Parts: sequence; structure tokens; C-alpha cells
Amino acid sequence: MIVRHAFYRKGTDVIIKILSTVSACIGILFLVWILWEVSKRGIGALGINFFTKLPTPPGIEGGGVANALLGTVIITLLATVMGVPVGVMSGVYLSEFGKSTLLGKSVRFTLNVIMGVPSIIVGLFVYTLLVLPFGHFSGYAGAVSLAIIMLPVVARTTEDMLTMVPNELRESALAVGAPQWKVILGIVFRAAKSGMLTGILLAIARVSGETAPLLFTALNSPYWPQSINQPTANLTVTIFNYAMSPFSDWQQIAWGASFLIMMVILLLTILTRMIAREKI
Repeated sequence: MIVRHAFYRKGTDVIIKILSTVSACIGILFLVWILWEVSKRGIGALGINFFTKLPTPPGIEGGGVANALLGTVIITLLATVMGVPVGVMSGVYLSEFGKSTLLGKSVRFTLNVIMGVPSIIVGLFVYTLLVLPFGHFSGYAGAVSLAIIMLPVVARTTEDMLTMVPNELRESALAVGAPQWKVILGIVFRAAKSGMLTGILLAIARVSGETAPLLFTALNSPYWPQSINQPTANLTVTIFNYAMSPFSDWQQIAWGASFLIMMVILLLTILTRMIAREKI
């Protein structure tokens, strides 16, 4: 019986290893396939006009997505300014003050729910909140929708990283008379800075490719973003519009914009992996 049990255990272990390896290889295969296909179709669209020109009317070649590039940068920066501080402070509260309280458990549950909400629902929520009352789309509304998506990622990552900091560091600083806020900012944050920065970069990478929230909030524009209190050009909605068009030049620009976004997200992901490898 003992030999038989050992045989089954070893057999199960081998089967699980094989299935895991095959699944990992399938995932890598699709990733390489996507990278190759988007690179092959999109890299040819990159050029001076792509980065410096405004979109041209249908049928006229030579246009670019310079306004969408600028609009995406503005919206993403504004979303980062709004979402990251609130997310970091939420993570600090969950880790340092509300770990076992009823309010802390409620906040943690709410963040988990928001993290699982589809981005299109977030877009509809912000549309109802900021677009309908004011009567127009705007870059502000787009930034708010992206900030809501970023918030739970930053908050939960911050909580996890701060929780990993040994309590001995906190107790040592408190024992010499340091106030708690100074302990958090000067010691706990410094020990967890790599992990916190990783969470922030992952949140930025996630919202960089979001389309659905911006369709309901920022929409799009063929002009330079002179004010973000109006429809604002952005790459993801431009890709959606151009890819669905019947014009081959617009489709080529959509592939180029897709390649650009893919490379930005890939670089952000690699950067987060490099930072995450640093020891606390």
C-alpha cells in the first residue's frame, strides 16, 4: 500500500508538472505571436509624420497621431496625480491603522470589488457623474475614470508592501520617541519603496491601454488638446476608430499606435520586474 501511494503521488506530481509546463509554453507562444504580429504590421507606420502631424481627413495620406500622443500623456499624468496619492494613503491606513478594524475590512472589501469591476462600468459611472451633468465630454472625466481604475491597484500593493516591513523597525523608532507619522514616512516607506513603486508602475501600465472608459468620458478629437475640459484626443480611442474604418492608411496608423502602446506597456512591465527584484 505504501508503494502504491508513493506511485500515485509521484505520478500526480509528474502530471501536474507537465500540465503546468505546457500551459506556460502556450502562454509564452501567444505572447510572442502577439508581439510579432503587432510589430510586423505596426512598425512600418512609425515615422516623422506619425509623431508630429495631426490626423488627416479620410483618403488623404501623411497624417499622424501627435495630438493623441499628447492627449494620452496628459490624461495619464492627471489620472496618476489623482489616483496614486489616494491609493497610497488608503494602503497606509489599511496597513498601519485599520488592519483589524471594521472600517478597514470594509475599505479592503470595497477595493477588491472595484478591482474586479469591468472598466466599461467605470466609464459609464464617470459618464453619469461628470459628462451628463456638464453636457460634454472632457479629458478631466477620462482622467477620473482611469484614476478610479488605478486606485485599488495602488492601495492593495501599498498595503501588502507595508505589511511586509518587519514590526521591529517600527518598534525601534517608536521606542526612541519618534512620532508615528515620521516612522511611516521616514522608515516604513523607505523600506517598502521598491514594492510601492512597482505597484504604481503596474497601475500606470494597466490604464495605458484602456479604451472603454475613455469612449464614455474623453471621447476623441482631431485637434490639439488646448484644454482638457473638452473632448480630448487619445491613442486608444484613435486605434478603435481607425481600426474600424475602411481606409487602409488609417488602419496602418492604428497598427502603429497599437505597436507604440504595446512597447510602452512592455517597457513598464520590464521596469517593474527589475524594481521588484531589489531587496527590501
